Amino acid sequence: MALAGLYRRVLPSPPAIDFASNEGKKLFIDAIQAGTMEGFYKLISYFQTQSEPAYCGLATLSMVLNALAIDPKRKWKGPWRWFDESMLDCCEPLEKVKAEGISFGKVVCLAQCAGAEVRAFRTTETNVDQFRHFVKRCSASDVCHVVSSYHRATFKQTGTGHFSPIGGYHVESDMVLILDVARFKYPPHWVPLTLLWEAMDTTDETTGQQRGFMLISRPQRDPGLLYTLSCRNESWNGTARYLVDDVPLLLKNQDIKDIDMVIGAVCSSLPSDFEKFIQWVAEVRRAEDAGMSISQEEKGRLSLKDEVLKQVQETGLHNYVLNFLSSSTCCRRVSFLTDDDNFRKIAASICCQGADILAGKGGSTGCSCCKETCIKCLKADDNDNKPVAVLSGTVTNGRNEEKVDVLVPPSFVKVGCGNSNNMGSGCIKLQQPSASNIFTALLLALPPQTWSGIRDQKLLQEMNGLVSIDNLPPLLQEEILHLRRQLYLLKKCQENKVDQDLSSPSI
Repeated sequence: MALAGLYRRVLPSPPAIDFASNEGKKLFIDAIQAGTMEGFYKLISYFQTQSEPAYCGLATLSMVLNALAIDPKRKWKGPWRWFDESMLDCCEPLEKVKAEGISFGKVVCLAQCAGAEVRAFRTTETNVDQFRHFVKRCSASDVCHVVSSYHRATFKQTGTGHFSPIGGYHVESDMVLILDVARFKYPPHWVPLTLLWEAMDTTDETTGQQRGFMLISRPQRDPGLLYTLSCRNESWNGTARYLVDDVPLLLKNQDIKDIDMVIGAVCSSLPSDFEKFIQWVAEVRRAEDAGMSISQEEKGRLSLKDEVLKQVQETGLHNYVLNFLSSSTCCRRVSFLTDDDNFRKIAASICCQGADILAGKGGSTGCSCCKETCIKCLKADDNDNKPVAVLSGTVTNGRNEEKVDVLVPPSFVKVGCGNSNNMGSGCIKLQQPSASNIFTALLLALPPQTWSGIRDQKLLQEMNGLVSIDNLPPLLQEEILHLRRQLYLLKKCQENKVDQDLSSPSI
């Protein structure tokens, strides 16, 4: 029986020049000598082939994010945190991308959600000279990469809309190197920059918008150390709408007289599954992969998490939240925010989620069960003899069992006896994680205009002072700004405006 199929395509040349051809090699060497291939080395180190015919946008983005060494704060497989197409699932369901592809605006949104700094331009918003300037600048550096959205027909190639990163620039011939992620179809190739501009200056029929390019770089500080907003369950849509649209109306339509009433108004109509929306970023690892010590990297992350936690507790707003949640006026809707559950129960749930993530299931299957947890003490693999507390759980999923560790921030640990450098597991007690911390962080992350409906001007001034991020320590300020960006982007996704508005969140 005959086997039908396609094995690659012949690259139309001209206009393209195969990267591996003699002419392509000469362009490469010339560009290296001119200093406009600096971005190439990081990109080629993480060059990947899209795993699905419609995954060009996802493959391009995961390649660039890995080249920029942005930590996804999520496990990929085994103990590894790594961007893969399957990790880019927050702005558009993967099944929909697989069937229909993805728009320019949603790739921009995905990059922003992943924590990257993004500047996006449609061809209607700039010109070919500006594009050349950005290509030349990014090609001379490895801290910024250009992603192009273009139509293949301009290059006499088969197919329609496509995404790929630009790997370099040849000044003398004014040609760019396209690192085509559809490597099963076409190899990397050089094309005239002006022709790439024409290919970008086309209309995406799905959105009615022009294509374009984006500049992606790494932020100065990694965001999402302690908290993150989740859009990987059905609750995010209604919760984002409630926080951004409904809360300001509630404050405007009620006679609010003090800060407790402000907090109560926010709590009064919280969606029942609100707890799934904002989540603690736990430090989870597979026990057998990690051995019996804590790496300096792990210890450093725990220290940063602990510092963020302390800074949240030192805000003036936290005192009000703490008093409100412990008062008899605390509404039933936020009963989950009170500290009735002990840390072991919370950690058992985290262990189950961690086991699912480590198994490549995204941490959301809900089919794992943590049958036991225990507290142990591990030493760091440096000169500091101070041990780190670890809550270890045995997770069962069907017939399989896996031991999962949750590294505990120091502020959750209480030494019950003796010298902390020589303590056994029996001397470690775990403090309950205060729910007031997470709610305080969320209130700080709400858009500043949220509170403008408060009628009492003195109270409005007091509330604005409590939620202002201007005087927050830099570490906490970055954490809150990250949550605020996430909320902005989730709301934009919910309103289906990601293709109309490419701007970074105005925060």
